[in-house]
Amino acid sequence: MQLQDILFSQGFGTRRVCSGLVQQGLVVVAGVVVDDPTADFAAAGLNFKVQGVDWQYHEKAYLMLHKPAGYECSQKPSTYPSIYTLLPAPIRQRGGGAAAGVQAVGRLDQDTTGLLLLSDDGKFIHRMSSPKHHVPKVYEVTAKHAVDDKQVQKLLSGVVLDDDPKPVKAAACVQTGPNQLTLTLTEGKYHQVKRMIAAVGNRVEGEGGVGGLHRSRIGSLDLPADLKAGQWRWLTGGDLAAIAGSGK
Repeated sequence: MQLQDILFSQGFGTRRVCSGLVQQGLVVVAGVVVDDPTADFAAAGLNFKVQGVDWQYHEKAYLMLHKPAGYECSQKPSTYPSIYTLLPAPIRQRGGGAAAGVQAVGRLDQDTTGLLLLSDDGKFIHRMSSPKHHVPKVYEVTAKHAVDDKQVQKLLSGVVLDDDPKPVKAAACVQTGPNQLTLTLTEGKYHQVKRMIAAVGNRVEGEGGVGGLHRSRIGSLDLPADLKAGQWRWLTGGDLAAIAGSGK
């Protein structure tokens, strides 16, 4: 694969821009400056530097982001900054064209924190998002009022939301504190956690009247303890295997 095409596929700009980066001596492969845009390399697993920054070729992008509060999962946010501003420009521009870059796998509200997956693989996004695949998602919930066993049992047996007469229920629900729950869902309706908690007479609300909802796991993949809010990283093969083994 020509080096200029490798850079283009990884989001470093148009083919003309990528060709220019190479010609200007700004691309290093295996410790050697390459100034020929048409130089061929085996793309799979290729490590290179662009303007001094280390990169590795990925045919498809699979990322995790620790979403902080105060960010919208939208390319065109209305009030708060977009989560996509937390990613390097090449990842936002991968592939070029109108549908360039990675997309969030589902959405988290601006005040919800935690594990968010992103990819440019449409099949992966569909599989992870579709309720047909029952991929479990685990949320740590802080409620405004004290939680009791009656509320827990209602969440497990099913509650009716205002847009669907069919009850929705938690796959698992464990009280972890006076006002705290760990809630596992296998479908992703709009504002589902907040609406389910409201349906049992309580409210998702953290300290100071804000937040209170954190996604800690998707499938068998936990949000790493060392990934701080606002940070991202590539998913490893083990991460993808943990996700692939979840759902139906």
